[in-house]
Amino acid sequence: MSEKQATVFVVDDDSSVRKGLKRLLKSTGYGVEAFASAEEFLAYDSGCDEPACLVLDVQMPGLNGLNLQEKLVLQDYTRPIIFITGHGDIPASVRAMKKGAVEFLTKPFDDRELLDAVQEAIRKDLQIRNVLSERENVRLRLAALTPREHEVLTYVIAGLLNKQIAYVLNVSEKTVKVHRGRVMEKTGVKSIAELVRLADKAGIKPVEVSI
Repeated sequence: MSEKQATVFVVDDDSSVRKGLKRLLKSTGYGVEAFASAEEFLAYDSGCDEPACLVLDVQMPGLNGLNLQEKLVLQDYTRPIIFITGHGDIPASVRAMKKGAVEFLTKPFDDRELLDAVQEAIRKDLQIRNVLSERENVRLRLAALTPREHEVLTYVIAGLLNKQIAYVLNVSEKTVKVHRGRVMEKTGVKSIAELVRLADKAGIKPVEVSI
């Protein structure tokens, strides 16, 4: 998926700024959706599957840019945000950056400066989307496990042998082998090292056992 297939959402109450940004971004191959207010953006259901970022004005009537960022954070919004403002507000810049903003540009800014920030934001969004996609893939693979198989997994990644797991669970070693085989099959891994990495991505910790 390339950056040229990306969409940039522009939120600014100044129509001339919206038009200028739309023209600039479209000339470099980006798709653009522009909004006159934060409320208008929040009401918009994009259904956007391609990589994207948000170019957001700080000072706007009603809900300002920083307030919108806070709302989006609470909604687990993952698109990178680039702030633009006509006021050199350093505290606001620090506040925005701490909440994950990619860049904070003061108007008037150079076209190249904005395009570089958008390029970085799209690159970051691609990384985020890849991570989220991988997490979902891991979740689905682990969701196929039965409670007992999941339990066996925690012992396997802790490095316990089949006979040790059998002892802890008070079952036969043959039963453990069956569960272990199903864990490997359902998760699609070929080795214990792969299983350990998969569990780590899912946040599953090896069980601590003293035998």
